[in-house]
Amino acid sequence: MTNQISQTGRCLDGNPTNRRRFIARTVTAGALAAASLAAASTVLAAPAERPVGLPGGNTGSRKMRISILSYSFRGLLEAGMMDVFGYLETCKYRYGLDAADIWNGFLPSVEAGFLKKVRAALDEREMTLADLCVDKAHIWEDDASVREANYANAKAHLRAAEILGARFMRVDAGGRDKTWSEEQFDHIVKRYREYAQWAWDHGFKVGAENHWGTEGIWANLQKLYRAVDHRGFGLSIHLDGWQGTAEEKAEADRLVAPWACHTHIAWNITEGPLVEKLTQLKNAGYPGYYSVEHHTAKNEYTEIAIQLAKVRDVLDRWRT
Repeated sequence: MTNQISQTGRCLDGNPTNRRRFIARTVTAGALAAASLAAASTVLAAPAERPVGLPGGNTGSRKMRISILSYSFRGLLEAGMMDVFGYLETCKYRYGLDAADIWNGFLPSVEAGFLKKVRAALDEREMTLADLCVDKAHIWEDDASVREANYANAKAHLRAAEILGARFMRVDAGGRDKTWSEEQFDHIVKRYREYAQWAWDHGFKVGAENHWGTEGIWANLQKLYRAVDHRGFGLSIHLDGWQGTAEEKAEADRLVAPWACHTHIAWNITEGPLVEKLTQLKNAGYPGYYSVEHHTAKNEYTEIAIQLAKVRDVLDRWRT
């Protein structure tokens, strides 16, 4: 075609001068847009601070500390439609996040060669690993052979957390009764002290989560935290994930806030007492990330976006 369409929708005549002016304006506008995008990307990709209490810590960052637990995408994982690299791409470019929260179901291998590829993908996107969430490594099992297998898996993931640059690693305590026996408790405390020292020596923290079993009762987790008593030990808190009445759960969330290193925020919280729960953490000086966790395994992209928007809204109101 000899005629071109102007930015107002009218045809430009065939005059070369007019065409040159049009091209110059287009190139200039494109350059300005690219510069603005580059500046915005620099702000979004600012590297995350280290955890409070760890070497190199920086508590002055004003960026939003938000992540998505990769378990939230397990429907896509099971369908073969997402892997750990697709998860990182999704967090960074679909949702604009600069942190990840990897459930080890997304890690088909803990071999160093594979983990270094994941670390390279994190670094290329300038992302922090806020949490490595490890299943099948819980400390207590009645069967001694299972305990030993879980112990080996926990140690493998401690090395993985170091390679990946994790801030925190979650390993469950184990046990399914209302309380731990003396034997169980002593063994669990011994292992957590071992893990906590190793984690601290390698720049991160490790700890339990309140989402199942004996550790889901506030009195038990409180006793465990005080018994381990190590600067490399902390807690991942699934908000409202306790056993007990609604009042007992609310009280546990309030009391545990000063000990929390990481959080998981499910749909019932983003659709309910989100402001109250996050404010409790903020007032306690919470140093970790606010991590969305989704459970339906359906419509994950859309429903996770809803949860993220609500968490962002709370944090943005605090900032502005």
